[in-house]
Amino acid sequence: MKTNTIKNLEGFSGTLLIPVFETYVKSLVPIEFHGVSVHSKVFYGKKETHYLVEKYDSTHIFIGLGAAIDYKSLKTTFRRIASKQKESFGSNVAVVIPEQFSAEQVEAAISGLYLGTYDLGHFKKTEKHPFLNDDFELSILSKKDFSETVIKALKIANAQLEILHLVDLPPNVVTPKYLSNWANESGKKFGFEVETLGFEAAKKAGLEAFLSVGKGSNEEPQFVIMNYVPENANAKTKHIGLVGKGITFDTGGLNIKTSGMLHMKCDMAGGAAVFGTMQLIADLKLPVKVTAIVPCAENSVDAKSFYPSDVIQSYSGHSIEIIDTDAEGRLVLADGLSYLIKNFKPEFIVDIATLTGSAVGTFGYDCAALFTNNETVSKKLQESGDSVGERLWQLPLWDCYKQDIESDIADVKNYSGRPVAGAISAAKFLEYFTEEHKAWAHLDIAGVAFGDDEFAKSKHATAYGVHLLAKFIENL
Repeated sequence: MKTNTIKNLEGFSGTLLIPVFETYVKSLVPIEFHGVSVHSKVFYGKKETHYLVEKYDSTHIFIGLGAAIDYKSLKTTFRRIASKQKESFGSNVAVVIPEQFSAEQVEAAISGLYLGTYDLGHFKKTEKHPFLNDDFELSILSKKDFSETVIKALKIANAQLEILHLVDLPPNVVTPKYLSNWANESGKKFGFEVETLGFEAAKKAGLEAFLSVGKGSNEEPQFVIMNYVPENANAKTKHIGLVGKGITFDTGGLNIKTSGMLHMKCDMAGGAAVFGTMQLIADLKLPVKVTAIVPCAENSVDAKSFYPSDVIQSYSGHSIEIIDTDAEGRLVLADGLSYLIKNFKPEFIVDIATLTGSAVGTFGYDCAALFTNNETVSKKLQESGDSVGERLWQLPLWDCYKQDIESDIADVKNYSGRPVAGAISAAKFLEYFTEEHKAWAHLDIAGVAFGDDEFAKSKHATAYGVHLLAKFIENL
């Protein structure tokens, strides 16, 4: 999307997007802009409303913001306009930036507009959104210079759009190999290194827990390792580690799912969030080192599948008793965490996964579960999430929950076998493989990565985690 900044509307004809803070329904003073006057009886800036006027060879779309608006709501408001008013857009569109807008509000509005180009109909013949045409140009009408903010907003939205595509595409397209290819192409384009361990290399490395999950599938597992090193990096440059669950489809394995399998293409949403974060931090050229691992596999059903009651090995050297093959995400994350810690030794580690229904039962679809042993990390993650509308809330990692993963036959078991505290026992399992790292956090995003909203008739991706993780890394 091409953009430019303008100081006035002299000679402009096209579509004007005019954000308006709420007055009140009986206001005697009409809302006025560009010679267009709108009486409060028809529009007064109420949130989630808009009003369209054709005048002076231009389409004026007044957009209600309410009395006050947060980042996420503002982003959604502009996404709604871009998505549902496509017929109002030509090659010239100008966004009027209110004088009271902060840089963060400009960022939310512009990234929301770009996100509005997303169309879930990947296999339908649909017209390209006007914003994506080669001759399209978005003008920013503002007294202040927000050019850098606009560029950043488009980079954020671009990374999120990539992840919406990855998560929404079907599992016969998005295989482990597809994800590793995507990572390699993204690395070449944005400037980070990618190494992929296929089956033989992963076997040689000792990634047995990871490989066990993919045994029942014809799709070769891919253990994707990414490294971003900024220019002028030195010994004092902070080093962050990320691990994302990349299960491209989850049948549950031999403990086959009895419900909800239709949406299990989203079980790689944590891995996708890590991919999007790597693209974004490289695109923004953040001054931090980041090593990210996404173990990609398909948990399928076959004579070769691993069994409940199997005892498998792991990269860490710890043995694992398999209580439930549907608790597979924590197995690939365990090897991902162990490999990251042993080989790269980052100062901070965050893993992210659609891990448990328990997290959904606790928080529903508006908040992700956070587990960490570090209060500073907890605070920074929650502050970062709150600032961009990707909320987190911390749950305990008390030692009394260790009994949930204690095994008689192996060092640890992958599931408690009890329908309580599932998100916590899963986090305790992952903690077991962190080597008591002092700054590790686990994000269970099962309820927020895929859901219902106004932009499609069926459940679809949210790109949760991309902006949150990038913001967290930026603020460390």
